[in-house]
Amino acid sequence: MDKNEINQITEGDVRFLKMACDIASANIDRGGGPFGAVIVKNGEIVSTGGNTVTLDNDPTAHAEVNAIRMACKSRKNFKLEGCVIYSSCEPCPMCLSALYWAGVSRIYYGNTQNDARNINFDDNFIYQEIEKPHLLRSIPCVHIEDPYSIEHFKKWAEKTDKIEY
Repeated sequence: MDKNEINQITEGDVRFLKMACDIASANIDRGGGPFGAVIVKNGEIVSTGGNTVTLDNDPTAHAEVNAIRMACKSRKNFKLEGCVIYSSCEPCPMCLSALYWAGVSRIYYGNTQNDARNINFDDNFIYQEIEKPHLLRSIPCVHIEDPYSIEHFKKWAEKTDKIEY
């Protein structure tokens, strides 16, 4: 796909993004965060999600992650190949990673990282932390060299009936 095809935004794209923004707005009214997402395949809505971090007391309950969870559950598949997500805001590092793991084909978003930062949703520190050496992060990541740790990886590698992902 060339750059011109990637940059072509259809009326449907605008409609689904507006829907994600409407979900975000309604989510604010019910006590959630100002984020919404819609997952679509072949022009059909697969799932929607709003940010329920404070409602569920779950720091991973971002709109995109909630939409991914619902889509995968309803499709009975942990991959969302061929699906597109419309998010009211540029995905944070966690959501972006989850979208890559889910295998969506495209991400459309409304607000930017800077827009989110302007209302005190700033993820820049995470990007900065990732680049630091493990022990210098604000939450140190310490590798324990222990031969027992590799045993379950060996078990997985030898398993002949596993589902690869």
